[in-house]
Amino acid sequence: MKEFDIVIGLEVHAEVNTNSKVFCSCKNSFGAEPNTNCCPVCIALPGALPVLNKKAVEYTIKAGLCFGCQINDLAVFERKNYFYPDLSKAYQISQLVKPICLGGGIKLENGKVARLNRIHLEEDAGKLIHKNQTIGTLVDYNRGGIPLMEIVTEPDFSSSAEVLEFLEKLRRTLIYAGVANCKMEQGGMRCDVNLSVKEKGSNILGTRTEMKNLNSFKMVKRAIEYESNRQIEEIKAGNKIVQQTRKWDDNKGKSFAMRSKENSNDYRYFPDPDLLTVEIEKNDVENIRKTIPALAQDRIKIYTEKFGLPEYDAKILTNEKFVSDYFENCLAIKNEPKQISNWIMTDVLKVLKEKPCEDLNEIITKENLTTIIELLETKQISRPNSKALFELVCFDTKNAKQVAKENGMLNTFSDKELENVVQKVLKEFDSAMSDYEKTPEKVVKFFIGKVMQLSKGLANPQIAERLIIEKINK
Repeated sequence: MKEFDIVIGLEVHAEVNTNSKVFCSCKNSFGAEPNTNCCPVCIALPGALPVLNKKAVEYTIKAGLCFGCQINDLAVFERKNYFYPDLSKAYQISQLVKPICLGGGIKLENGKVARLNRIHLEEDAGKLIHKNQTIGTLVDYNRGGIPLMEIVTEPDFSSSAEVLEFLEKLRRTLIYAGVANCKMEQGGMRCDVNLSVKEKGSNILGTRTEMKNLNSFKMVKRAIEYESNRQIEEIKAGNKIVQQTRKWDDNKGKSFAMRSKENSNDYRYFPDPDLLTVEIEKNDVENIRKTIPALAQDRIKIYTEKFGLPEYDAKILTNEKFVSDYFENCLAIKNEPKQISNWIMTDVLKVLKEKPCEDLNEIITKENLTTIIELLETKQISRPNSKALFELVCFDTKNAKQVAKENGMLNTFSDKELENVVQKVLKEFDSAMSDYEKTPEKVVKFFIGKVMQLSKGLANPQIAERLIIEKINK
């Protein structure tokens, strides 16, 4: 029985975080009314000329530096000729011969370096909205002309697991660097998968197919696994794989042929006569390099080495930039890394899973979280009450300490009141005394539980423990 290797290369498109489009001054924003963020340039009216957005070039260079790319000293924009209804001028301004970034890569957990071939800058197309047979298909040109980084890899992946790890690290880096938001549900990051299979150990690559515009990690995984199995079954049946572009239908869990796969010469690339060659000075590249913030891997190192957090905690906290930012903002108020980490990982992220948002301050303000930690640390509140207080101030901006006071959660027992409660518990459950010599810890815990129960959680458990032991010993 023949065995097969899977060979996968990726083309990842990420919309660049600029305020305006790449060749005009129209807004780069999501969710506007259809065809309102448009002008003569991005809908290609006769005589309208493009002007390059400098910030889009800088952000592309910044992304390249994050991945160890070589930055070309010259970059050329070319016309990629094809006709689709969502591309009104019948060509896309893109890059082929002289892209902005070359090479680079991302290291995977198994030690493999997934190599990048290039990162180039191009314009996005509009969006087709398929209605029904009566209305037909509508076109929204708002997205047309938004700056798009295309990150092209070498065919270095051999499984869906490797692809997903690469995409997660790529997405995280682009977000941390501030060059893209990568909101896949909004089309801010899409992935084209080029896949072929070959006999195991062979150096001869098989015929590849391309699945376009996969916009979720789950979709990427399912598409890779389906297409690799489809190709293997075709080869086993004695059929040839046809080089083609395929559409993935996530509802049906299948891919379908769209058209034969084009090669670069089919697009008739040539330099855009309306755009000058871009000269990229080394000084400019170094200045951009200085603007790269601490990325996820840098923060993991800081959290483990400087703050003493376990690597597991550090990876969870840095998985999303907004979580890492929230952790650091809390830390600026109260320098208790492990306590803050514990609360975020066990309580805040649990709420986030149930009610997704992009700012943890919406769940609980950094001031309230650090106040709860302070109250607990200074024994002004019991742990059960601290959890109840957390729930009370979730999605609320009221002061946590004030809420604790209003709900009688603070430890307001005087020493005399606590002593009376301890005395009452020891008297009421004196039968438990007989086991003290055999299992002192168990008996003391039993009495503490009764004290906390009788005091409705207001007693300080540490002081209660001391009093219990003193009185038993007497």
